[in-house]
This record gives sequence, C-alpha cells and structure tokens, in this order.
Amino acid sequence: MKYVFLGFISYLIGNFSGGIIVSKIILGEDIRSHGSGNAGATNALRVFGKRIGALTFLIDFLKGLIMVLIGKYLFGDIGILISGLAVVIGHDWPAVFSFRGGKGIATSFGVLVLAAPKFVLAMLVLFTVVVSISKYVSLGSIIMSICAILLGVYKIYTEVNTYIGILLIALGIISIYKHIPNIIRLINGNENKLVKK
Repeated sequence: MKYVFLGFISYLIGNFSGGIIVSKIILGEDIRSHGSGNAGATNALRVFGKRIGALTFLIDFLKGLIMVLIGKYLFGDIGILISGLAVVIGHDWPAVFSFRGGKGIATSFGVLVLAAPKFVLAMLVLFTVVVSISKYVSLGSIIMSICAILLGVYKIYTEVNTYIGILLIALGIISIYKHIPNIIRLINGNENKLVKK
C-alpha cells in the first residue's frame, strides 16, 4: 500500500505540467493550442521563446528530480523506480489536463539525474551534438531513448541494478511511443526543426 501511495502522489505531481501552467499564468494562453500542440519545453521554446522554454524545462525537470529524491529516501531503488515512472506518466498523461501532456524528456532527465547520473551526463553530450548538427530535438530525444533501453537491458542482464534497469527501459519505451508522430515526420522529411530558417 505504501508503494501505491508513493506512485499516486508522484503521478499527481507529474500532472503539474510546466508548459501548461507557465503559458496560462504568464501569457494567458494554452501552449497546446500553439505550434506542435505539445506541452513540453521544446514547443514552449519554439512558440514563446527562450525564457518560457527554460522555465518550462526547469519546472518539469525539478518535479522529476524531487519525486525520485523522495522515493529514494523512503524506499531506496524501488522507490526511485515507482516515483520516477509515475511522475513521468503523470507528466505525459495528466488527468487534470485531459490527459494531454508532454513527451516527458525534461521530467525523465530529472528522474535519471539521480537514478543514473553517469548516463545522463553522457546522453546530455550526445543530445547536444545530435541537435546541434541536425537541428531536430526529437531526433536527439529518440536516440537518447534507445540508449536508455539498451542500458536498462544491460543493467538487468548483468544484475547491476534491476530496478534502475526496469526504469530505464520503461522511460525509453514511453518516450519512443510519445515520439511516434515525430518519427513519422522525420521519415517523411517534414519534421519541425528547432531553429527555422
């Protein structure tokens, strides 16, 4: 029951989408009515500029980090798994916002900073390189998601840390699922770039 309660609270915290809250409070608009229709930091950056994009990322990042800190403090690695997965699901499918959330990248970063810090550092470098060259944030996110799944499989197979391995695989799968429209646009050559010409 204690694990269920942790998951429930983490899901609720995940519902507080930075993009939706910031756009409605500061701008009086719903970010989901603009750009790609996504509530994440990339769309906020593209539509409303650097300040709103950065604030959106910070809120979504912090809620992931805070919830896994609580989960780890209470229950160790299994607490990280439960709280980390639930907060990302809450962000991606927020009940309070009609289950229309973001793609969970910023929140997943917050979760993995504590769960797999070395991986996050390596993926941050890889993400930066990919996006700098391609100008596709989605491509960088998809590649990171694939790497997360591979690392998760490795952790489970080698029994390094099964709980963290499951978390990595789950977050990677969720991210790829949320990026299916982007994958289709990348294949068709009409994906939105971070910087328009």
